[in-house]
Amino acid sequence: MTSFSYAANPVRVVFGSLDTLGDEAGRLGLERVLLIGRPRHADRAAAVLGPRLAARFDDPAMHTPVEVTERALKVVAEHDVDGVVAIGGGSATGLAKAIALHTDLPQLIVPTTYAGSELTSVLGQTADGRKTTRKTPKVRPEAVLYDVGLTLELPVAISAASGLNALAHAVEATYAPDANPMTDLLAAEAKRLLMNALPRVAADPSDVDARADMLRGAWLAGSCLDAVTMGPHHELCHHLGGKFGLPHAETHAVLLPYVMAHQGLADANDVFDLAASLPIPHSLAELGLTEADLDGEPELLRQALHGTRPAAPPSLKALTKQVVDSFAGAPPRVRELLTDLVETLHGYAIRTDLTQDEWEYAIGVLTRAGHITTDTRQEFILLSDTLGVSSVVDVLTNSRTPDTTPSAVLGPFYVEGPPETPQGADIAEGLPGTPLWTDILVTDTDDQPVPEAVVDVWQSNEDGFYDVQLPDVDGPVLRARFRTDAEGRLRFRTIVPSAYPIPADGPVGEMLDAVGRHPYRAPHVHFMIAKPGYRTLITQLFVAGGDYLDSDTVFGVKDGLIVDFAEQRLEFTFRISGSGA
Repeated sequence: MTSFSYAANPVRVVFGSLDTLGDEAGRLGLERVLLIGRPRHADRAAAVLGPRLAARFDDPAMHTPVEVTERALKVVAEHDVDGVVAIGGGSATGLAKAIALHTDLPQLIVPTTYAGSELTSVLGQTADGRKTTRKTPKVRPEAVLYDVGLTLELPVAISAASGLNALAHAVEATYAPDANPMTDLLAAEAKRLLMNALPRVAADPSDVDARADMLRGAWLAGSCLDAVTMGPHHELCHHLGGKFGLPHAETHAVLLPYVMAHQGLADANDVFDLAASLPIPHSLAELGLTEADLDGEPELLRQALHGTRPAAPPSLKALTKQVVDSFAGAPPRVRELLTDLVETLHGYAIRTDLTQDEWEYAIGVLTRAGHITTDTRQEFILLSDTLGVSSVVDVLTNSRTPDTTPSAVLGPFYVEGPPETPQGADIAEGLPGTPLWTDILVTDTDDQPVPEAVVDVWQSNEDGFYDVQLPDVDGPVLRARFRTDAEGRLRFRTIVPSAYPIPADGPVGEMLDAVGRHPYRAPHVHFMIAKPGYRTLITQLFVAGGDYLDSDTVFGVKDGLIVDFAEQRLEFTFRISGSGA
């Protein structure tokens, strides 16, 4: 079974009448409401709100410009507002969200289009010609009131563009990296409702049943929009909208079938045909863009510029399914791992529009990582460490209970079978550095000592090198295997570890340099504690006050592992759990 997670949308959704707006505001405890919306609908909403209405803002703007938000916030402050009611399309909803971001005021949204943003914790804002989005629960509305009657006068062209915008939410949910069975169901039903209702609304704008299906489809699609990560379609639309001030819904409507075709979706032609039948713009040129505007932009935007329908590509979903089906005979766990891996890799390649050159470069990185790897230089572990994968696996595998000492990554410099060493020994063997007396206690989760536990210890020298990196060192040094005594204690001498750079002369170093990251690890000592009947603990102790604690390049530092090494002493109690814990 493929793992997934799903969090239900907490927004209260009501399909009913605007006449209940006052009751819904009362449910939220609102007594001094700011009403956002154009007069055509806002006048009626104001009448329903009655004495709850404290102020109005009649001028929301497309793409939520920050300067408009600033004006609205002044109105909020001047009238001691305790909540926001927005009636209209995405512009009104966006402004309500922006106000909530700054004030935490509750929101009640009355949509008059099919935008769907009323269901989400996503806010898009525009500043200096650039649109950015952020996702935070602070902007998710508390309640939504749908009244199909408010959509009956919506012009067909706007209805069609807004409906295709809603359809885009459902479509992108079908190939989102975090899609799950629930969003699959929501997206499928949203697509069915919208694809069926859009032609009916275009043919008869007064068709109440068709309008109701549109609203239900927009609601379900908006729920998808909040539950999963939107992909290339929304990224492109937000980019173009912010840069060129293009109308939001129309941009979505134009680009949707092109992105679907680019993604290899089997129903892309159905959406092309649907869009062609609707009274909407069918190219970016109709929205005012030119060839010069798209210089350096993706090829699919050039196709959309002139409304040129691309040739249908081979189905990438079919290819992914073919690969996954080839694992049918594998053991269940192997099949699960490979299926998820292939679906994730294929999805990554599709979402990022991976080029042949980029693929070849990535293969080259892996090839060079293999060539540079030896018994003493584990480049693949370094790659896993610096991408945080090792820490993820560490948490999933080892950090199962708060009653034990936190685990940490193994790192690339562990060597099997370090030399058995008596207690009290100096594992530095005379190497220069600040002397450190180490006094360790190992207990179980009931604080009872654990005798005869095998404790492997390894660390770097004062210059940041491990023994396996030093060709002139004869035999293991700063590396040993101890056993706890009858009281669960372990004592030995060493030197204070130093911060050090991981090996940066290979592919991992190139990656860090390319993204502007340093290669340094915070100073630490490694421990591996094992005994039959107990879960093995792999961890590290970090020097309090040491460098790079907040930017350790392998993301290995945990607060519970930062220890005072003052006065050349290290004292620490490790708590380990039984193997069944």
